Parts: sequence; structure tokens; C-alpha cells
Amino acid sequence: MALLGMALLETAGCFGTRERFPAKAVWRCASHRTPYSHRGIDRTAGVAIIRAFPNTLHAHTQLAVIGGGPAGLRAAEVAAAAGVRVTLFDAQLSAGRKFLVAGKGGLNLTNNEAPERLVTRYTGPAQPAGIWRGLLADFDADALRAWAAGLGVETFQSSGGRIYPLALKAAPLLRRWIGRLRDLGVRFEMNHRWTSLVPGTPHRLAFGNGTSVTADAVVFALGGASWPQTGSDGAWMRHFETLGIACHPLAPANCGWNHPWPPEVLAAAEGQPLKNIQVRAGDATATGELLITRHGFEGGAIYQLGPALRGMREPAIAIDFKPTFSHARLVAKMESVRRGFLAESKVRWRLSDAAFAILARNSWHDAAALASEVKHCVIPLDGPRPIGEAISSAGGVCWSGLDATLMVTHYPGIFVAGEMIDWEAPTGGFLMQGCFATGSRVGRSAAAWVTAL
Repeated sequence: MALLGMALLETAGCFGTRERFPAKAVWRCASHRTPYSHRGIDRTAGVAIIRAFPNTLHAHTQLAVIGGGPAGLRAAEVAAAAGVRVTLFDAQLSAGRKFLVAGKGGLNLTNNEAPERLVTRYTGPAQPAGIWRGLLADFDADALRAWAAGLGVETFQSSGGRIYPLALKAAPLLRRWIGRLRDLGVRFEMNHRWTSLVPGTPHRLAFGNGTSVTADAVVFALGGASWPQTGSDGAWMRHFETLGIACHPLAPANCGWNHPWPPEVLAAAEGQPLKNIQVRAGDATATGELLITRHGFEGGAIYQLGPALRGMREPAIAIDFKPTFSHARLVAKMESVRRGFLAESKVRWRLSDAAFAILARNSWHDAAALASEVKHCVIPLDGPRPIGEAISSAGGVCWSGLDATLMVTHYPGIFVAGEMIDWEAPTGGFLMQGCFATGSRVGRSAAAWVTAL
């Protein structure tokens, strides 16, 4: 308990005096003399997060940030650096849960793609013209790498322009980030699940633990509905709709798609990759890999085609297993074959085990027909995997309800960042970059709003 004797307990109440006890710490509000009992220490992210709050809380903060993911943390950082008093609330026991999940894959922070190509990665219905050009110009991949370096975390570029920390871990970066936020004066209130908003001057927020707070401005960064175990379960949608804030339904993005494989295909190819292929869905094309799963497909190629597939009445993909070979060249490689076309094609065309298993669903009696199937193998899909399994989600707050500062037009002083907004991007560092860019924009916007009051 020595740590408690030295630690400044964070409260969602007023500033006051600290009293020290050997086995218990109590914070007394200087104005109300209300005792606040210590609730524990959370070391989940490797940072001691000390939480204290009263039985009945009513506090005021200049800026309330709701959500402790990358967008919320970044918004809090930018606003606090501008001199704003910030309190960050999260339903979980510690901040950055989704950031840590991203770290399981090495923490792909961003992508060093050319700016002209980078802006095309961000899609969504009725996006304002040039919105992503401006967001990324304000905080681009170089800025994100410099931000990480400022925290003492060096990065490197891998194939495809992907940027990772040298340690390929999220926890060290998150520890230093939260440490910086604390140094900037950001207060953390964990175990605060947001339940309601009464807009006004100031705005009133209520939480599931019975506490309430007022704030001059509010940043919502509650994520979409992917990885619900981290807290981004999409429950905020019904509250926003009640407030009349236009939202598109949340849908799985960067996710697998279902196809009912016959048992013989699964026996031969489940868990096997399809590499160096080209996949089409309508007018959209993706190059990369697919993975055969018990449910259908996973992999970067189908993730990229998610928007096109969701827009198809009868979703299907067409796979070109040999995109570098023309139909005529494939047929020419089989000119001496008179029977056993599929078996010969595995050797002569160097088909993978997974491709061979898919093609073996039919019988082939000539090279031309088999070559046509190799170049254009159509596979119908039954729909996407559940949103809880998705890497990210589409849908959310409509762009038409936000201004250029990402403030809700009907409710001045209310801002939205990250995956709560109706945009999507493929994997490869683009999602994290989008969250940092929108978080940076609302951090500046909210700080300007508060200081102008």
C-alpha cells in the first residue's frame, strides 16, 4: 500500500486535499469535504491506474472524452497539450484495450503509401469532398512516426509500406503514451460506461455506475462494433439515434465471408492459403491472399472487397488463380495432355493445394475449360462473418451530420472521432492512421471550442 500513500488519487470530483492512511487512501474535496474511497489499481496495460470516485458524483470538466481507444487517447492528448482540462472516461478497467489487441499482430501503426494513393483508402457514403486529404495532411504517416519517436519508440517499414514499432508490441508504447497524458494533466476515470447525454450549456453526461459529470465539450470515441470484448460494442448507436443524430447501421468490415464448402474441400484445404491471386467482386479488384476456413474465406484480398460485396444483391467473388498467365498461355502448357487434365494442371500450372481442392469440385475433360475456370472461378458467398469477429466495422455517424471540425452540427460542442464515424479502410495500417487523424482533428477542434467560451 506504499504506492497509495504517495499517489495522487484521481477522482471525478473536485480538487482538494489528500490524506494518507496506511491501508486506505481518502480524497476529501476542499469545497464539499466529501470522502472518496479508493477502488483499486489496474495494471492491465502495465500502468498503475488509480481510480477513486464518490458514491454520488457530480463534477465538471472542460472536456470529457468518452472512450479510451486510439482516437480518444489522441484527442485527449492534443486537447490537453493545448491547455484544456481533460477527463477521459472508459467502460473498461484500463484504457487502450483495442490498442493492445492491435498489438497482437505487431501493431501496424500506419502505412507509408504515397499521399495520392493513401486518401483513396478511406471510403464511406457521402463523405465530404477532400475530407481525408485534409485529415491526413494534418496528421500523416510521418507525423505518426514522429509521435512514436517522441515517446521513445522507434519504428520501421516492412513490405507494402507498413509501419511497425521495432519491438512489434503495443504495451510499451501504450505505457509511455498514458504516462504522457498523465503528465499533461489528463484524468482517467475507468469503469465508467456512458449511458446518457443531455446537451446544453454545459453538457450533462451520466454513467452506468450512477455518477454524472458536466462538461463544456464532449468528444465521443467509442469505436464501432468489432472486438466487443474491448468495449466497442456499438451500444452508443441507440443513444445517438434517440438524440436525432443520423447514423448508418454498423456492419462488419475487414472480415471473413461465408461459403458452404463441401467436406472434401475442407478435408484437403482448410487452413490453406491461396497466394498471389487476383479477386474480383463486381467492378472492384484486389490482389493478395485468401485463406480457406471452415466458414468460407478470410484474408486481405476479401477484406479489401468488403464494400463492393456488401453492395451486391447476391455477393460472389471471381478468383484468378494465375493472374500472371493468360488463358492462351495456360492452354499452351497443356497442349500434349489428353486426359487427367486436373492432375496435370497441378504440376504444369503450379497450382496450390487449396486451388486444386477448389477446382476438384468439378470434372474436367479439356484444357481450355479448365483454364477458363482457373482464370475466372466464381464462388457465391452467403454473407459476412458476425461483426464481433470483424477487424473493424463500417457504418456509424453520418458525415452529413458533422461539420469540418467533426462536431455534430445539431449539438455544438459535441465531437465524434474514430470508427464511430461512417468510414472504413483496409488493413495495412490505414485503420490506425484514420483513428489518429480524426482524433487529432477533434482534439484541436474541441480545445478551440472550449477556449473560445
